[in-house]
Amino acid sequence: QVQLVESGGGSVQAGGSLRLSCAASGYTYSIHYMGWFRQAPGKGREGVAVIYTPDGITYYGDSVTGRFTISQDNAKNTVYLQMNNLKPEDTAMYYCAAATRVLRALVPEGYHYWGQGTQVSVSA
Repeated sequence: QVQLVESGGGSVQAGGSLRLSCAASGYTYSIHYMGWFRQAPGKGREGVAVIYTPDGITYYGDSVTGRFTISQDNAKNTVYLQMNNLKPEDTAMYYCAAATRVLRALVPEGYHYWGQGTQVSVSA
């Protein structure tokens, strides 16, 4: 089993920045994909950013490319999401997720470990 704990959400004004953290514990050696997904009220879960932990290859959703950056600290089993130039449409619950292998990195159905989520709210 793998446990994921997110932190770093909050409320900011448009144009501001936030940094999310996701700490993994348990059988982390089995994890090759870690990433962030988000879900706004009334919408489906959307892939935001994912990192392939063995070599650091990253994947980003079209709506966040150029504004968000995912990174990892292997020594701490932690993944970070730096979010810059936030927009009101980025408002959502952000979830950390992990998997051993996936067919498509940004598709949430491939992930079997999930955190509880952290709220990000961006005001105009």
